[in-house]
Amino acid sequence: MTQSTHFDRPSQPALTLTWRWSAFDEFTPGEIYDVLAARSAVFVVEQNCVYGDIDGQDKHAWHLRAHAAMPDGLQLAACLRVLVPDSADPDVRIGRVLTCIDFRGFGLGRALMEQALAHIGVQWPGVAMRLHAQAHLQPFYAAFGFTPVSEIHDEDGIAHVWMRSSCNRERADSRIQ
Repeated sequence: MTQSTHFDRPSQPALTLTWRWSAFDEFTPGEIYDVLAARSAVFVVEQNCVYGDIDGQDKHAWHLRAHAAMPDGLQLAACLRVLVPDSADPDVRIGRVLTCIDFRGFGLGRALMEQALAHIGVQWPGVAMRLHAQAHLQPFYAAFGFTPVSEIHDEDGIAHVWMRSSCNRERADSRIQ
């Protein structure tokens, strides 16, 4: 599923973003390279955190990507993955949420989460959602209805907390109207 939106940026030219949901097997080699390179740049290099990003779960996830129309073509601006409910875990799990460094500071992370939650609410109505947030981002995720369900703990040298929301149907309905 692909959709485009116009995104205003203060003091900068407006962006046209193309939003795309993909299953792993729909990625081209270049697209998966871009996602893995962005995740490495943010989670490994920028955050100075050596960890195993390639964990085998991408193959079973849905991936949301925002591409910005730039003079030299489309550039990955933000992405996340969604692990679907299954017999081992009844919650929808959101993870690997990132905004690429060149696209930070004007609300793209919020737009990314809004796109994800609207889609999740339609695809899996009434199913609770969970994410493993960096602790300093609790207020960001709380604005989307997520509340902490664990203590703050260390994950690869970074303070994290599990957060959960059970309101995906209501949230999706309010965004569609």
